[in-house]
Amino acid sequence: MHEMSITQSVVDAIVSRLGDTAVLSVRLEIGRLSGVVPDSVRFCFDVLCTGTALEGAALEIDEPPGRAACRDCGREFGIDYPILLCPCGSADVEVLAGRQLRIKSVEVA
Repeated sequence: MHEMSITQSVVDAIVSRLGDTAVLSVRLEIGRLSGVVPDSVRFCFDVLCTGTALEGAALEIDEPPGRAACRDCGREFGIDYPILLCPCGSADVEVLAGRQLRIKSVEVA
């Protein structure tokens, strides 16, 4: 469950920037190809925020879809699972989007 350490890194990054300033909400972007399970992040967020300036903060997670391009046929296509296969049948694809994990915004009191 690497979501615990990922979520701890998110909480630490926010606390290091904002100190004791009360946080009302946090918005994350977790791409569908990132290998990170948003529901696990939600669970870990509630646990890890206890006793910090983020305690009680709302967590919103955007899950942008994946995009890839086939090196054989040149087609771009959407993918929501980490099975990198072009509709033409080629597995020689480049992932263009969907692997990101970032803090998009933090709302403070």
